[in-house]
Amino acid sequence: MIGLGTYAYFWQHAEGLSLTGAFEDTRAQGVELFQICDYAPLLEMTDAQLREAAAAARGLGLAIELGTKGIEPEHLLRFLDLAEIFDARLIRGMVLRDQTEDAAGLLRRVSGSFEAAGVELALETYEQVPTRALTGIIDEVGSRAIGICLDPANVVAQLESPRECVEATSPYVKNVHVKDFAFARQAGWVGFTYSGAPMGEGLHDYDHLLRTVTPRERGINEIVEHWLPWQTDADTTITTERAWTRTTLEILRSTL
Repeated sequence: MIGLGTYAYFWQHAEGLSLTGAFEDTRAQGVELFQICDYAPLLEMTDAQLREAAAAARGLGLAIELGTKGIEPEHLLRFLDLAEIFDARLIRGMVLRDQTEDAAGLLRRVSGSFEAAGVELALETYEQVPTRALTGIIDEVGSRAIGICLDPANVVAQLESPRECVEATSPYVKNVHVKDFAFARQAGWVGFTYSGAPMGEGLHDYDHLLRTVTPRERGINEIVEHWLPWQTDADTTITTERAWTRTTLEILRSTL
């Protein structure tokens, strides 16, 4: 299933869009899945506010996934509680650099709870942990509930190839983050900026990901997000953010 995530509304949230507002906009675009990912207000909401947000999502016919950073057992179990409130079947997680050494031990402490709840924990590929180390951690834990959230854009900062990341993680993938990315020369030709790009205009070979991971055949959800730099003012930035979302949805739908 194709979904939208918090990072597709990054600047809209910064300018005051509520979580329920993002839900409503997601459904208005014909999308039935939303990933609440690294959304700081989530952990500040009362139980009543959480249940109200979950009810709003259900009322819109919107499935929810969650996302957070860090693998401290207490933190992940709190998100497992949130997953019950939102009827979420997947949580995107992140192993932080200082957790790498004991990551398998930390994850073993919660893997049984995730399995019992029928919730998957998808650990994102990104620059703090090399891809091979991340898949090694998952192998060491050996839980059917724990796999990969594939975001090949992130690993470039680790001097890894996005294509090689896709190929190395394919058997482990439980979730995909969809965004394009590109390098651009900085002013004065003194280096590059690595940032987001409109889908189809950057370096991401998404057809290769589709062929390699086969997310549609495997029932793996694809969550749209962006790396959009600030565009001089709020109106321009939000207009661009929304245009990038429309473009990405059009491209993904054309490949179904």
